[in-house]
Amino acid sequence: MGVMRTILLKGAENRWMRERASHYRFVRRALRRFMPGERLEDAIEAARVLREQGLNTIFTRLGENLTDRSQAHAVVEHYVDVLHRITALNLPTVISVKLTQLGLDFDREFCFENLCRIIEAAPAEDVVWVDIESSPYVDATLDIYRRARALHANVGVCLQAYLFRTAKDLESLLPLGPGIRLVKGAYKEPPEVAFPKKSDVDENYFQLASTMLSDEAQKQGMRAVIGTHDRNLIQRIQKVAIERGLSKQSFEFHMLYGIQRAEQMRLAADGWRTGILISYGKDWFPWYMRRLAERPANLLFVLRNIIG
Repeated sequence: MGVMRTILLKGAENRWMRERASHYRFVRRALRRFMPGERLEDAIEAARVLREQGLNTIFTRLGENLTDRSQAHAVVEHYVDVLHRITALNLPTVISVKLTQLGLDFDREFCFENLCRIIEAAPAEDVVWVDIESSPYVDATLDIYRRARALHANVGVCLQAYLFRTAKDLESLLPLGPGIRLVKGAYKEPPEVAFPKKSDVDENYFQLASTMLSDEAQKQGMRAVIGTHDRNLIQRIQKVAIERGLSKQSFEFHMLYGIQRAEQMRLAADGWRTGILISYGKDWFPWYMRRLAERPANLLFVLRNIIG
């Protein structure tokens, strides 16, 4: 499946495929597995249903690498409106943003100001999550996160377990009392910066998660989020939490909408704090291809839709 993963991740960057994929009915039919719809209203309706099942939600509008200020301003206005709407609806929902949606590619200071405006529009108790993107963006993302964290307590950042550097990044962030959402990583990275073997990524993930749940991290005020669908990892991390006397509400599991639904329900039913990341928007193709690359089961699901 390593070759297939490489093909899918290269496809995520292919403009020709991006422009044509949305016209194929089988692609759009399979897409519904991973997102409730392209509109914000679709995400809100899904969040209402998940709330009744004891699940929190995280909204993210798809799209990345915007190229001008007017586009970035529109994203900021959108997220400010989203924050007002979810507050009015009393939904247990927060948002997650990509910095390349806010101008990172062309003006870092402008991007920082846009992020702060979004954070300031959020309730003080709700974290605004900053997504991490491919490895060339990590330094800039963490720099902006550190600056934002110095001003606002309710901001968190994503770290990727497949990068060699992440253990040092996590160690450097601990004194901030950070919010960290740990994921495995979904971009095609060169072998000099990322673990090529899944088993190595899994073990590094477990070690990083254990650090996030350590006494030191908890004393620093760490907001720990475990972002994985890997049931073996989830069980190992639950065991660590129980052994260390952590409550089921002291950290959170995050999973993607439509993936491992039974596990999502099991976690919520057992009292573990659980959030579901709901993506929406028209610019879904690169994100969709990365979802297919993450797990063979996702690709098999699409193939069944083609055959069907």
